[in-house]
Amino acid sequence: MNVYELKPIRERIEGNPYVGRGIIIGCSEDGTKAVTAYFIMGRSENSRNRIFEMDGEDLMIKPFDESKVEDPSLIIYYPIRNIGSQIIVTNGDQTDTIYDHIAAGNTFESALRMRQFEPDGPNWTPRISGILDFGHEEGFTYKMSILKSADEEGSACSRYFFEYPALPGTGHFIHTYVTDGNPIPTFQGEPERIEIPNDIEEFFDEIWDNLDADNRISLYVQYTDIETGETDAIMMNKHEQETE
Repeated sequence: MNVYELKPIRERIEGNPYVGRGIIIGCSEDGTKAVTAYFIMGRSENSRNRIFEMDGEDLMIKPFDESKVEDPSLIIYYPIRNIGSQIIVTNGDQTDTIYDHIAAGNTFESALRMRQFEPDGPNWTPRISGILDFGHEEGFTYKMSILKSADEEGSACSRYFFEYPALPGTGHFIHTYVTDGNPIPTFQGEPERIEIPNDIEEFFDEIWDNLDADNRISLYVQYTDIETGETDAIMMNKHEQETE
């Protein structure tokens, strides 16, 4: 097995009914763009009742139909927030924890040591997080993390951190689940290496088209010019697509 092998994102997700929520961070093939993507999937009516919406430069999740909201605590949050020269992306309200810690002069890691997996036993959904840091002469670097239950009872939390240089054409993909199940099996191992193309539309379409059509809910992809900071983004909400 070649541990350095890069695969297209479609090979990581096609045919898989449920990878849950996913974060991708990496660098475009030509080395000029920092790339991040976030998607959500859902099986229950409560999970599916969501859309992405921009709030300035930040990305938020809100109910599609507020009258159908059952429990907002684990489904409504800011997946992406910007602070200084850093971009935070997560699958839950730990986005705000990381933001507050960095604002106070602390770190990504210290923030996540204050949090643990989601309290939704028996699944104990992991909290996945990432951060892009543009405050480096070489362009940018990024970190990823996953907080997982240490056992079936949810009695303790295991915390894993990964730090990467930006390599042209290379990205890392971390998601909450291996596939569908009962309970749902948690993501295993290191973030998966994937190819990052230069074209944002090509990359967006490859992700959206290969996520399970029944369970995909929303997708956001952003390309940030490393030199100028200018961004290009594409967003898709299944609810809005169905009403067009």
